Amino acid sequence: MIISRGQLNEMIEHAKAEYPKEACGILGGKDGRVERVYRMRNVDASTVTYLMDSKEWIMVDKKLRESGESLIGIYHSHTSSESYPSLRDIELAPLTFYPEAEYVIISLSNMGSPEIKSYNIIDGSVLEKEIVIV
Repeated sequence: MIISRGQLNEMIEHAKAEYPKEACGILGGKDGRVERVYRMRNVDASTVTYLMDSKEWIMVDKKLRESGESLIGIYHSHTSSESYPSLRDIELAPLTFYPEAEYVIISLSNMGSPEIKSYNIIDGSVLEKEIVIV
């Protein structure tokens, strides 16, 4: 995944603004390059889980199609654990219908220095992916 420093900062700001709840969102773009960060509402309003608002999801999907972008990634924060997929993250990944999506996790366990990592989650297997910051 190729992403700008500004886009990473936008995701971190979103995560901090939602704290202590988990934040979540969608990364849209082309050819592995993030073009836009779509902040989503966590309808779970939970400190340990997230569920994106289905109406927002439909609107973002429409915007992606209209702009010729695709879903590059899904991001969310972990408020007190490392930036590694939880068991729930791994179980729910197949339900998104985007097996090629990268799952970007922002750990706020050290609020002063958030950790961000990206993964592919396919058939229960977790593979860390490189994040290229431009």
